[in-house]
Amino acid sequence: MRSVADLLDRPVPERRSGETLRWSRFLASTTAEGPGVRSALWSQGCSVHCPGCFNPHLWAAAGARLDDTAALAERFAAETEAAGAEGVTLLGGEPFDQAEALAVVAEAMAARGLTVMTFSGYTLDALTGWAAERDDIARLLAATDLLVDGPYLRDRPDAIRPWLGSTNQGIRALSPAYADVVARIDADGGRDRVEIRIDRDGRIDVNGWADDAALAILLDDLGVRADAPFRKEKNR
Repeated sequence: MRSVADLLDRPVPERRSGETLRWSRFLASTTAEGPGVRSALWSQGCSVHCPGCFNPHLWAAAGARLDDTAALAERFAAETEAAGAEGVTLLGGEPFDQAEALAVVAEAMAARGLTVMTFSGYTLDALTGWAAERDDIARLLAATDLLVDGPYLRDRPDAIRPWLGSTNQGIRALSPAYADVVARIDADGGRDRVEIRIDRDGRIDVNGWADDAALAILLDDLGVRADAPFRKEKNR
């Protein structure tokens, strides 16, 4: 298991071709994954491996959907716009492990006037330093309006700010689009949201953030057994 020092001091992620994207799930409309109504895209593959990660099933590249990035970018942007969402949230997995491909997705969103929120287990300082030598990282940063950065540290839970898992993480406005949102959170905190979706086939999807104890109580209130199969893809 990685130590806190290991999580905060890591080498630059290996560069990957952006022609194809490894991804797990796309949701055209949600209110649990950032400000306003947004689409959400979960990439697959992560080299960070934070202990206690909410989505460890997205660490490995194996099992990912693998599709042409340019076609996906246009499809996701069109579906986001059609759903009336104001932008997309990029989660994972680790988006900056596929910076080139996700920059294409983010730029397609921006071309339609949509905003981009990105979650990363890397710190902004590290990403900015790497961006000086890596145009793929620079492009994804440039296309991101709102960044949540830093590894999840389970011994430092954040119960005040929305969308974040631990107090070491930052929420940063990289463009004016969400500067007022960040200022409001810095001043007053905020509230997390959780969405539970039950498909006709009985599959249960959980979006947003809640600790495991709160999630168990919520599922029990809905009459869902604690041992029932469900997909828990929360933000960090």
